[in-house]
Amino acid sequence: MHPIDSKERFSNRVADYVKYRPDYPRQILVMLREKIGLSPGWRIADIGSGTGISTGMFLENGNEVFAVEPNAKMRQAAEEWLGENPKFHSIDASAELTTLPGTCIDLIVCAQAFHWFDLGKCKIEFLRILKPGGWCALIWNERKTAGSRFLEEYEDLLSRYSGDYMAVRHDRLSTGKLEQFFAPHGFELQTFSNQQLLDLEGLVGRCVSSSYAPAAGDPKYEPMVAELKEIFQRNQVGGRINFEYVTNLYLGKLGR
Repeated sequence: MHPIDSKERFSNRVADYVKYRPDYPRQILVMLREKIGLSPGWRIADIGSGTGISTGMFLENGNEVFAVEPNAKMRQAAEEWLGENPKFHSIDASAELTTLPGTCIDLIVCAQAFHWFDLGKCKIEFLRILKPGGWCALIWNERKTAGSRFLEEYEDLLSRYSGDYMAVRHDRLSTGKLEQFFAPHGFELQTFSNQQLLDLEGLVGRCVSSSYAPAAGDPKYEPMVAELKEIFQRNQVGGRINFEYVTNLYLGKLGR
């Protein structure tokens, strides 16, 4: 996929993204405090910050956060939500050219975004803006694809209705590429449990917030939603579906 395409993929899905995408477990903050000494005084660059979900977590921690996002509609959503916080800075820029000053950042965070970047170019940029000894954390909410009838039926639905689902799934980013990015220091993987309890509206919204799902107006949209409603009815308990994730965090320092 061409990098420019990735910056516009979510433009028609911002409202659903804001309402239905999962948050990140706050145990992440606890772990970062214990492992690397994260404190409210650290300056954070949230690269590919989107609608501000991960930015919000670090603002809660008292950090000054520079939210770097090239997609105008997603950036605007973050500004509407977080703009009154004086420690929030919205930056119209990309991972490969953040426009931030050199050696100004203690921790770079990429949440649900790193797989869209040009890894060679963004590593050069990350090294430029990080302070000596600074850290990089790559975070993904990985939706479980097996282990229950719902999870397996939902995965099958996406594979049949999405034209490029397998091509853009972030778990296709190989361990080898991550090792190369963090070389020569390597990285540590931390995992956390996460979930959403979704009603029918929430399940449909969560589905169409994904860039690979057919959007309203696509000929596949109505039949997909009809089938998704059937899946919900077969699997709901008390009017809710348990949408399960494993949140993976790859933590390390960068070297040349």
